[in-house]
Amino acid sequence: MSDLICLSDICVSYSVPGQAPRKVLDGLNLSIRTGEFVAVCGQTGCGKSTMLRLILGAEKPASGKVLIEGAERARPDRHRGYVPQKYSLFPDRTVLGNIAFGPEMEEFGIVGRLSPRFRRRRSEIRAEAHRLLAQMGLSEADASKYPDQLSGGMQQRVAIAQALIMRPKILLMDEAFSALDPATRAEMQRLVRTVWATTGTTVLFVTHNITEAIYLGSRVVVLGKESPQGSSRVQLDLDIPESVRTPSGYPRRDELERLTQLIESTAMGGQPELRLVEFG
Repeated sequence: MSDLICLSDICVSYSVPGQAPRKVLDGLNLSIRTGEFVAVCGQTGCGKSTMLRLILGAEKPASGKVLIEGAERARPDRHRGYVPQKYSLFPDRTVLGNIAFGPEMEEFGIVGRLSPRFRRRRSEIRAEAHRLLAQMGLSEADASKYPDQLSGGMQQRVAIAQALIMRPKILLMDEAFSALDPATRAEMQRLVRTVWATTGTTVLFVTHNITEAIYLGSRVVVLGKESPQGSSRVQLDLDIPESVRTPSGYPRRDELERLTQLIESTAMGGQPELRLVEFG
């Protein structure tokens, strides 16, 4: 696999009224290969969401470079899908309208909807939206519903379909399941891992849940601060081979316990930077 994303010596600072600028990331270096599922965890305030926004192109570093396929990208584009914690669906559009919105606007905008081609292409886009609807485990009857008629888990399924219909090379998910109840969260974990396995999309998934990170990721990256007031960088970079998993996809209990202890001690203890940990 080749490097798809490269963060090189990234520094990010935020202004604080009446105080010196607060550094969030300082000297962050990270490369992500095509097709990886990278789960990112760490304590609150360590820069996990900031890192996602940098990769999305919604934010720029104070210094350093963010390279996507070897080039800097000035703004978000269709190649980087984003699923936030709070669904971000249009309340005045149906489920089908929400899923189809991205490609319809990208290809036609407002004026382009008057063109003769729009009706034919719209049918094709809507057919793809229906296919994704089924892949997300939603029914045809759900297509005509509005977001406020859906449960939290159903809304998040629509948000994922909304991102996937653009066929992004990179899917960024920021605490996407944290607001869901445990049973729904487990369903969504299985769903997104299946989507990753079948599409080959590169996924970055931010979570505070270490068990979730170990289950979902082919790799777990822990961001941590060198001191309570310090800025963050990679403290642990851990590959999780499929050989440690049971047929259901979950790591074996002994590996789960060992990895959880390792990640917790790193995230909470601010150990020196560690690189690839070998499995015994």
